[in-house]
This record gives sequence, C-alpha cells and structure tokens, in this order.
Amino acid sequence: MTAALAPTAALALGISLGTTALLILPRLSWLPLGRPGVALLGAVLMVATGALDPEAALAAVDPDALLLLFGMMMFSGALTEDGALDGMEEMALRVSGGSPRRLLALVGLGSAGLSALLVNDTVCVFLTPVVLRLCRAAGLPRLPYLLALATAANIGGAATLVGNPQNMLIGALSGLPFLRFTLAVGPAALLALGAHLALMDWIFAGRLPASCAVIAAAPRAPRRLGLLLLAAVAAALIAGAPMGWTATGGALALLVARRRAPTRALAAVDWPMLVMFGGLFVVVEGLRAAGLAEVAFAALRPAMALDDPAGLGVFTLAVVAGANLVSNVPLVMVVGPSVTELGPPGLAWPALGFISSVAGNLTLVGSVANLIVAEAAAPEQEIGFWDYLRVGLPATALSLLVGIPALMGVFSIM
Repeated sequence: MTAALAPTAALALGISLGTTALLILPRLSWLPLGRPGVALLGAVLMVATGALDPEAALAAVDPDALLLLFGMMMFSGALTEDGALDGMEEMALRVSGGSPRRLLALVGLGSAGLSALLVNDTVCVFLTPVVLRLCRAAGLPRLPYLLALATAANIGGAATLVGNPQNMLIGALSGLPFLRFTLAVGPAALLALGAHLALMDWIFAGRLPASCAVIAAAPRAPRRLGLLLLAAVAAALIAGAPMGWTATGGALALLVARRRAPTRALAAVDWPMLVMFGGLFVVVEGLRAAGLAEVAFAALRPAMALDDPAGLGVFTLAVVAGANLVSNVPLVMVVGPSVTELGPPGLAWPALGFISSVAGNLTLVGSVANLIVAEAAAPEQEIGFWDYLRVGLPATALSLLVGIPALMGVFSIM
C-alpha cells in the first residue's frame, strides 16, 4: 500500500469498524438510529470523508441483491395472505412430537436443506416470520430457534453453488460444475450440520421446557397454488434464472392469479432492512477499495499452501477473519483470482466456498443471513452481539474441525 493511500485506508477502516460496533451494540439512548440508520450513517461518512467518491458509492449498491430481498419479502407476504403457509407451525410441532429440543433440530434441518436449494439469505427472509409465529404459538423462547435458523442456513448454503452469494461467485470464477462442487463440499457440510445441531441441543437443552403444546388447527381449504409457485421459483433459481426478478415474478404471479392488489404483500416488505443493506454495501466497498484485504492476503500467501496442514490452517484462519471483516462476497472477490496458486483447483475452490460460508457463523455481522434474521426479529427478540457469539464461536470452530478433514478426504479420492 502506498503512503498516499494510507490516510484513506485508515479512514475506511475506522468507519467500517465504527459501523460494525454500532451494528452489534445494543440500541444506544444517545444514538437511537437502529441498524438501518447506522448503516446509512456509515455509507454517508465513507463519501463525506473521501474514502469513496459518490459515483463509486452508488455503484457499490448491488441492485440484484436488493431486488432479491425485496422479491422474497413480497413473495412471503403474498404467500401468507393467500394462506399457503397456514398450518406450517402445527405441522412442525406435530413432526417434533411436542418436543422443543426436536423442534430446534427440525428448524435447523429445514433451514439448512432449503438453503442448499435456495440462497440462504432468501430462506432467512422467508422463514424468520414463520419461526416467530411458531414460538408465539407454542410459548417457546425465540432466541434458540432464531439462532438455529441463521446458523444452519449458513452451513446448508455452503453445500451448493446456489446456496449463497459467495458460492455463486465461486461458480462464475472457477467454472466448476454444480454437481462436482456439491460432491466435494456436500459431505463436509453434512458432517458440519450434524455436529452443529448436536452442539445447539447441548447449549440450549437446559433452557427449553420439557414439552410444548401441539396446536390444534381449524380445518382449512388447501391453498396449493402458492406452494406450486414457490417450487417453481426454487427450480428456476437452481437453473440459474435471475434471482431478484424470479422472486418478484413469483409474487406477482400469485397476486395476478388471485386477482389481488399488492397492498398487503408490499406491506410485508421490510423497507428499513433494504436501507440497511444498501448502506452496508457502501461501507464494505469503502473498506475493499482501501486495499487492506489485498495487502493482508499478499502478506500471508507464502504461508497458505493448501497441500500442507499448517498452510491450510493459516488459510482457514485468514478466510474466517476476512469474511467477518469485509464480508464473504468481497473476500471471495479478493482471494478468488489467486486461490488456485495456493493448491489444486479441486481443493482450493471447494475449500474457499466451505470455509467462507461457515465463517459467517462466527459473529452477528459475519453473514447477511444473520443480519436478516436479527433485523426481522428485532420487534420481538433482540439478538445481541454476545448472544450470537456465545453460539457462533463454538459452532464455527466445531464445523471447521469436522468439515475440513472431510473436505480433504473427499479431494483425495476424487
């Protein structure tokens, strides 16, 4: 990094760290902005201090990502209005047999399974209201189930090239076929998920009641159209259709079929959340543009040979730290072009995808999915930084400890 860039880099780092601190701290009485206001403040400071020029700041806002979130929120609202989601809480409780511990595992399994087929962020948008309704109906504490939803979504999303945004970027950069990537990463993700669910059960077993009531649902007419459209949207996303337009199109198709105005569906859109992510795009871009991640990666590159256990360990720690500092997608953008210099492509790309995905479980700000759950649940359940870290730290360590050897084992026989 040149001396001329150092002041700008320092500004960008300071704004990024300050924004992160305000995002994870409880709401402050002297600065009651909430997460959307904090993200917007960080974005404005990036421009005001010259860390980013206005054109670069606007270009950093990813319209496809915002459209995806908007479309899935609107689709979720349309499905709820249509009644397609009626009975999900009752079904989950029946399948769990009224056991809160089995229900916790069921939430995790459902979140991970859906995230392997859909983008983990959209799964969290879609399922957070369902989990909140489930906890209200059964009289259960919300925090364990919300944490299970977010953390399992990050692990499930690691398994495929459509499971999260960074894996989609890896697919574009690497040219790896969908099936080959899944065969390489899938076993590691499955083992990590099993270990993670066992850890969640151990952490929360003493905080959950012995049983909960199974909801007796009133008879209702089946509403299959919404579920069919949801399946069609999932199939289109797996096939590579534009995600934001596909999700929004699914919502509109349901509204047109039912001849309904979009008023209630649009009311389900969390507009402050969209503002929050728009601001975060600018903050992350300011940090990326400062070149700090590139400098750190270049310095560590000689120590990150993937065919050596010590080198793989350094690579893992670097990816985990980078993913929680600059976010997963910018990290992959920095590391991706050079990752095959560290080891064979059949190991380097899957390792980058798995580790960067699991790294999202470390902190509340480590993954977009975490922030989606936290912001959507905030009116009913505040998820604090330490609330999350108490689960995220051991969960990330355990997932990596069981997943990376599996990744290496699969590579050795492929």
